[in-house]
This record gives sequence, C-alpha cells and structure tokens, in this order.
Amino acid sequence: MAKNLVVGAGISGAVLASLIAEKLNEKVLLIDRRDVVGGNAYDYRDKKTGITVHKYGPHIFHTNNKEVWNYLSKYTKWHYFFLKPNAMIEGNICNIPFTLTTLYQVFSRNMAEKLEEKLIKTYGYGKKVPILQLKEQNDDDLKFLSDYIYENMFVNYTTKQWGLKPEEIDPSVTARVPVYVSHDTRYFQDKYQGIPQNGYTKMIENMLDHPNIKVKLNTDYKDVKDSFDRVFYSGAIDEYFDYKYGELPYRSLKFDIQTIDKEYYQNSVVTNYPNNYDFTRITEHKYFLDEKSDKTIISVEYPEAFEVGKNERYYPISNQKTQELYEKYKNDADKIKGLYFIGRLGGYKYYNMDLAVEKILEFFNKEINK
Repeated sequence: MAKNLVVGAGISGAVLASLIAEKLNEKVLLIDRRDVVGGNAYDYRDKKTGITVHKYGPHIFHTNNKEVWNYLSKYTKWHYFFLKPNAMIEGNICNIPFTLTTLYQVFSRNMAEKLEEKLIKTYGYGKKVPILQLKEQNDDDLKFLSDYIYENMFVNYTTKQWGLKPEEIDPSVTARVPVYVSHDTRYFQDKYQGIPQNGYTKMIENMLDHPNIKVKLNTDYKDVKDSFDRVFYSGAIDEYFDYKYGELPYRSLKFDIQTIDKEYYQNSVVTNYPNNYDFTRITEHKYFLDEKSDKTIISVEYPEAFEVGKNERYYPISNQKTQELYEKYKNDADKIKGLYFIGRLGGYKYYNMDLAVEKILEFFNKEINK
C-alpha cells in the first residue's frame, strides 16, 4: 500500500508525487476527480485540425528561477515562446501591457513623443509603473495618460474579470497592471519562457511515469478508504472541511471553444477586449506551438462567479475578509498530523505555474526530505 496520498493531478500535485517517488523511493497514490491529469493546465490535440488546445485558458510558462526551469526540462523539450498579446482600444489593435510602443499606436506622433519623453524623465527607461501609481502624478500630460489607460485598458476589463468595482479589489491585483516604460512588447520579461513542445499534459504524464506512482482518475478524496502516513491535498481547503466556516469565494471562467474555417482569426495569440462585449479576451491556439492548419481554433473567455458543482475555481478573491476566513481553515489544518495543503487551492493564493513549482520544491526540501 502507498505510504503517500496526493490529491489533485495539477502541476503542484504532480511535481510533489514525482519528488516523493524519485527522491524518497516511496510509493505514491495520486488521485484526481477529473478524467485527465494536468489540472487547469490540461491541453489536448484536436484530431481534425492537429491544433493543441489549452482547454482552461492560455498557459505560457515563464520564470527567472533556473532550478525550476531545469527541473521541468527533465520532462519536456521546450518551444521557445514570448507572449505578445494585443487589446482592442477604440477600434484599434494595440500592444499590451501599455508600453512606449503603444503610445504611437493610440496617439498622434507629436503627442506620443511628448509623453514618451515625460515618462522616461519621470521614471527612467525600463521601469514598470503600476497604473494606480501613475494616476497619482500631478503633471497634466501624465495625468491625461493615466486616465486614458485606466479608462480604456483597465477599469472595464477589471470589472468584467472580477465582477467588482476597481476600488473593491485588493491592491495586489491592480499592481499587476503596469505601464512599461520601454519598447519591449513582451508581456513577461523572465529569462526563461516557453511552452512544452508536446503540451503540458504530456509533460505531466512524463513526470508521473514512475514505478512508485499509481494514478487513479475519476476519483474523489472521499472515495479513498485506505489510510496513509501523509496526505497532500491540493484541492480547496474549505471543501476539505465541508465549508464549516463558509465558502471561500473564487472567480471562474467559461470558455466558448470554436473551430473557425479560416487559416487565422487574429494576428496574435491573445486579444483582450476591455470595453466591448461580455467576454474579456479571445485566444487563438495554433500560435502556441506554431502549428499549421487551414482552419483555426479560438477560445472566447467569459468570467463568471464560481459555484460549487457548476464550474472550476480559478482566482481567489483576496481581501481582508476572505483572508480571515482562510486563516480559520488553516488553523484547523495545522492541527492534523500528516495532512498538508498545497497549491493554489490549498493555500488560497494565486500562483503562476513557475511559483507553484518553486513552492513545491521548497516544501519538499524543507518539510518532507529531512
């Protein structure tokens, strides 16, 4: 019988199962209630077009952590990829995040040159300035720019994404929306960026291909009757405790995946629609791995409230009230020997994939591999 139970076959659970199996030479049972591994990073190859589809939204791996990059590189070769998304602003397609290049796409040349000079003089070239910090400027031109970006690229998108007014959203969320004082149009500037050549699902399957790991899908934690020395739970912490203190709120997403009878639908992998329609963005999947087809596949992304049993948890709604509720569950969890909560849902915190892997590597070395 396995000594270790890992609940959830997303990236956190898969990395931890692999480490225990390989480094400790211990048996691991890994379960997931879905019928596939990969969690929200799950992707599949469409049989008719040959296009790899990110079922639960676009995933671009990026990190500055060489240890994380090298660890995942044991299980995949990489398609090197830089995300350069667009946004539809006043009927025009322009780069996001807002950069010096974007100035010239939305304003006249004279105005763009004037604003560029002021941004560089005020902040320095290469700096990232959170939109709310830019709004604090007294300079009339920079105040105009901040109001323009806020109204056209931020406020409506954020309202759709979170279902809240901007002032109701935690500052850590708004800080993620910078103005980049640079002509670098990449969304991320990390040293290592890419997408697994054969997809995220295959990378995770390779990770789990170990004689010490047994994977059981279509399996809920409550259906497992065996006892284990250690349980690593990457599901929702409030669900584990049957919501005894109430539900932790999340935002969810709905994807309308469409096959389009044309070679390309848009000129970038992702186009945001801050001010039009009820959806936030459209993803065109063939760009991820530069796949060729006379057809294309897009996902139209609609944010929505999370409801238990109806859709998936994506983004924790972080504020003082929800953090206090999470701490109640964490205090209960800390009292149970051999039970560990991991990952986004276990820690009620949004992690990019690189940070999810980094956290598991740290956790394993500090808590498990003693």
